Amino acid sequence: MVKAVVGANWGDEGKGKITDMMAEKADIVIRFQGGANAGHTIVNHYGKFALHTLPSGVFYDHVTNIIGNGVALNIPIFIQELKSIMDRNVPAPKIMVSDRTQIVMPYHILFDQYEEERLAGRSFGSTKSGIAPFYSDKYAKIGFQVNELFEEELLADKVARVCETKNVTLKYLYHKPEIDPKELLETLHGYRDMIAPFVGDVSAFLDEALKAGKTILLEGQLGTLKDPDHGIYPMVTSSHTLAAFGAIGAGLPPYEIKEIVTVCKAYSSAVGAGAFVSEIFGEEADELRRRGGDGGEYGATTGRPRRMGWFDCVASKYGCRLQGTTDVAFTVLDVLGYLDEIPVCVGYDIDGEVTTQFPVTAKLEKAKPVLKVLPGWKTEIRGIKNYEELPENCRNYIEFIEGQIGYPITMISNGPSRDDIIYRKSPLKE
Repeated sequence: MVKAVVGANWGDEGKGKITDMMAEKADIVIRFQGGANAGHTIVNHYGKFALHTLPSGVFYDHVTNIIGNGVALNIPIFIQELKSIMDRNVPAPKIMVSDRTQIVMPYHILFDQYEEERLAGRSFGSTKSGIAPFYSDKYAKIGFQVNELFEEELLADKVARVCETKNVTLKYLYHKPEIDPKELLETLHGYRDMIAPFVGDVSAFLDEALKAGKTILLEGQLGTLKDPDHGIYPMVTSSHTLAAFGAIGAGLPPYEIKEIVTVCKAYSSAVGAGAFVSEIFGEEADELRRRGGDGGEYGATTGRPRRMGWFDCVASKYGCRLQGTTDVAFTVLDVLGYLDEIPVCVGYDIDGEVTTQFPVTAKLEKAKPVLKVLPGWKTEIRGIKNYEELPENCRNYIEFIEGQIGYPITMISNGPSRDDIIYRKSPLKE
């Protein structure tokens, strides 16, 4: 059986914790898109970790962790991250990297930095991890697949050809130093030696796993609103963030994905530029940011302070719909315990008309939030294990949001660790 854990919004919803928790009952965990430009924060008995490339199943010795063909693989970062968890007494995890996965090249990171520099005030708020140049090259068919590292003649010829085109851009658009093909080839030989122990035919492995009745978990990065087709284009990422892409990015039949857990925060946060209707500012935002997450709302990759906002029912309903949600995991609910009243965005006012449908970016830029204020519960809810034991106003908040988005909230996270979870039977699933 295949399950997916994906984000409903801008990313940073708490997917790492939910994947880590669900991995306990999985045989295989797969990263199927994105690169080291976002992080999943996990707190367990080994400590607190921010994973960027490794799947969140690496803390279980029974799990095979897979880097799928849809991932932007930065090999040195992958190796460094693996070493960093093992240095903290995590046993060596089982890892397999698809031979069809493409490699983030050193020049992708440079081009990302140079382009943001060139755009200046019109930049996309990139993490400068090389992701957009990587995917541009992939679809322009000048990317490098892992398997090509092991074909010396092909590799040398391709490096020479690609450097010719890259050097024209470096010289005339960015006025930066050109790439030396010999040096690049040597770097790729180093990459080959680093990755060699992990490479395999992932789709064949998964085919056998499905026939054997194994449980496979797809781990998404970022969220619906960062999808290049369905998100807040152009302030999006460069790979598809939807569960549907899991079939392609891992090499699975689409009909095998039976359960889609979409993660929603109990409030909103976002890293990077782009429309964010329910955003709040000033002291109100600072207070929520300071209390949020585990140690505050700062990007797991960039350390940038996240932009903060109230829960957005319009964006979340849309996000869940596009993911094909079967279950909603509602995270960081415990953070809101300090508030007397909690505003929730229930609609968008666009040019005087109120809508509950998530619009295209040009209209989104003009949207003003329509807020409904709910009473807070003013108490600590960490440690509670049963839904019925939550304060009444807390349950009312969950049930109001569930009614607005129309998808069943079946998991509630009320703390950072693996065990801080409440399972709930939603009336929407009956």
